[in-house]
Amino acid sequence: MATTIGILVANLINYGTSNIKGHLGWRLSLGLAGVPAAMVTIGGLILPDSPNSLIDRGKQQEARRMLQKIRGTDNVDDEFQDLVEASESSKAVDNPWKNILKSKNRPQLIMAMLIPSFQQLTGINVIMFYAPVLFKTLGGFGDDAALMSSVITGVVNVVATSVSIFCVDRVGRRALFLEGGVQMFICQILTALFIGHTYGSTGQGEFSKASANFVVFLICAYVAAFAWSWGPLGWLVPSEIFPLETRSAGTAITVMFNMIFTFIIAQCFLTMLCYMKFGLFLFFSGFVIIMTTFIYFFLPETKNVPIEEMYAVWKAHWFWGKYIPDEALGSYAKSIQMPKKA
Repeated sequence: MATTIGILVANLINYGTSNIKGHLGWRLSLGLAGVPAAMVTIGGLILPDSPNSLIDRGKQQEARRMLQKIRGTDNVDDEFQDLVEASESSKAVDNPWKNILKSKNRPQLIMAMLIPSFQQLTGINVIMFYAPVLFKTLGGFGDDAALMSSVITGVVNVVATSVSIFCVDRVGRRALFLEGGVQMFICQILTALFIGHTYGSTGQGEFSKASANFVVFLICAYVAAFAWSWGPLGWLVPSEIFPLETRSAGTAITVMFNMIFTFIIAQCFLTMLCYMKFGLFLFFSGFVIIMTTFIYFFLPETKNVPIEEMYAVWKAHWFWGKYIPDEALGSYAKSIQMPKKA
């Protein structure tokens, strides 16, 4: 939510400064980026250490006082002990990169690679880049079409992310993934059909007012689907499936694959658009089918599952269960795996 609000605020600033005469507008827009940068820098200087960080450095009394301050109560013994035990378990891991390659961590490793990759292969960048051209056909936006479309999609992005926040722990991760995938697929197919029918492969043609409005609606519906599914869940799910012993490596792999595919798509997009034109929507809709099918068959529900019980979830899965040895399950997880006696 914070990220989408930041994007919207930046888009609003860009749209507002674009109307400033002369060369001041773009300079002001670029310079204002220093405001949040200064806030982060100053905040970093006054931000206190977390209890976890203090415990890791052997400052347990300071960690207890900080935890009491955060919780607003002196009764933090149980939580403090949990933090101490988690820190000791984390220090006992010699090499998280080696451990993440073990069979018992195979499901999490695959998810850390594929989910962030699929997040970029949804084609969200195609929609964001192509939107200005479609919005401009409506008329009234003129040369500001690109900035106005960014504001509109930014508002949709924020609102739809609110839907995800409200629903993610009620309907679950899988439901949002699957619904979002179906909605994105439909929107991409219909957008491709409308653009292809109107402009063909030559790019010559013009939307009617009704068709242009409908395509704008499809774009907003697509952005909404992404914003309440693959957008936030592409970060949420990988962050909650790794045990402490491989969390650092798993997080690094997730970010790495996200950045790699962001770079590849950004570099290839314009060339692909020139050659494939409206077919680019069909290209990414194919990936949406693949990733939605992958989620349906291979991602178990992780809603309300504590980290220490994740191995039991993988063990119960029809495909991943063969990779999880019984010794990887904790005492609670083993108890829920055993059938009840008659």
